[in-house]
Amino acid sequence: MKRTFTSVAVLAGLLWLALINITTGCANIIPPTGGPKDSLPPVLISAVPKDSAVNFSGNRINLEFDEYIQLDNNLNDQLIVSPNPEKIPVIEGKLRVVSIRLKDSLRPNTTYSINFGNAIKDVNENNPYRNFTYVFSTGSRLDDGMITGNVKLAETGDVDSQLLVVLHRNLNDTAVKKLKSDYYTRLDSSGNFTFRYLPNEKFALYVVPNDYSKKYDDSTKMFAFYDSVVTASQAPSKIQLYAFEEHKLVVKPATPSSGNRSSGNQKEEDKRLRYTTNMENNEQDLLDSLEFTFNRPIAKFDSTLLQLTDTAFKPITGYSIVHADTAGLRFALVRPWKENEFYKLTIQKEAFTDSAGVSLSKADTISFKTKREGQYGSIRLRFVNIDLARNPVLQVVQNKTVIQSVVLTGKEWYQRLIKPGQYDLRILYDNNKNGVWDPGVFETKTQPEIVEKVKRPVTIKANWDNEVDIAM
Repeated sequence: MKRTFTSVAVLAGLLWLALINITTGCANIIPPTGGPKDSLPPVLISAVPKDSAVNFSGNRINLEFDEYIQLDNNLNDQLIVSPNPEKIPVIEGKLRVVSIRLKDSLRPNTTYSINFGNAIKDVNENNPYRNFTYVFSTGSRLDDGMITGNVKLAETGDVDSQLLVVLHRNLNDTAVKKLKSDYYTRLDSSGNFTFRYLPNEKFALYVVPNDYSKKYDDSTKMFAFYDSVVTASQAPSKIQLYAFEEHKLVVKPATPSSGNRSSGNQKEEDKRLRYTTNMENNEQDLLDSLEFTFNRPIAKFDSTLLQLTDTAFKPITGYSIVHADTAGLRFALVRPWKENEFYKLTIQKEAFTDSAGVSLSKADTISFKTKREGQYGSIRLRFVNIDLARNPVLQVVQNKTVIQSVVLTGKEWYQRLIKPGQYDLRILYDNNKNGVWDPGVFETKTQPEIVEKVKRPVTIKANWDNEVDIAM
């Protein structure tokens, strides 16, 4: 019996030690977790006065949420109060409450809305209460008029979501230039806009930049106008607006600070006249001119001091050298290039001189060859349903620059040589048949010419026949 008791005691001790090890091991392997991340925005649980209240007569509003909130630092940039107030309300956030103090005298029988954009967020994860809008009326009912639409840039077919759409009760053309708008709203990322809670009245409709004035007081500003008066209704049709700059803002081109044919101390280089070319790897594009860009405007140019030859220095004719811009920074050697030919261009020191009389530091010789046709692709576009009666012009776009414009006289276009790469395509409907886009003129109520984007880009492969069907 004594031996049996001892064995049982030893076995119990081992089991106790094992239980301690298992418990300790579990605590190390499975640490406690903090639970799932909060991804929900704050929720409004009460409002005083209540949301959508009528016969409103006070000047203070308190909004309580279900969790601690904070207001975005750029609240005033996101806030839209309608009708457009003379004085912006004072809005503060503390703990779970947003308080609003109205500073304007309220108009009778008017519906007001306060759109916070995405400025109300929870404290922990910054989850925004998107486009939260508080509404009230000083009359016995809420106005339910709406105006909806879309804004595109007339010249490109793109969207600029920074623009504003404004409404004026004053239907005179000068209102948008001189008066503060009665209502305004923003565009979404697709260029769509919606006015809600409008009275059943007539308005003039415009598009202006989101600047301090919110007026069309400068013809270089982006602007759009609707041809007729708009009446707010419960079931409005969608309005399409096309924004344009009546006059382009002229920006002085920057002067290049360095070139590919310079060396030495930077201060010494700044005194020298230098240039770069548009060639890559000393290969000349078959479709382009050979261009030179200088670090300073050229005041004097002598084309006889440049000579194009073959590799044996035999002179070549049939080319010209011309100014490529109005600033005097760029020059171009124009020639109908043939594929896979080798050239030398000799430039004498005095060929180009700036206004200070500084010329190139020494004569230079550029050796280069033209590209092979196999380095290009061909393209054939078939426009399935294009309206030729609207005078369409195909614009081939790369890096937001129109590199080629083609007047379409049929529903198919073919080009044998085009550089490999990705291109955007646009169709300009050329009302006056001058081959270029023309802006609108507000004074004469002339709308801009419209450019429509082709929905998908085309990719050109080298040494490949690229064919694309396009439905507008």
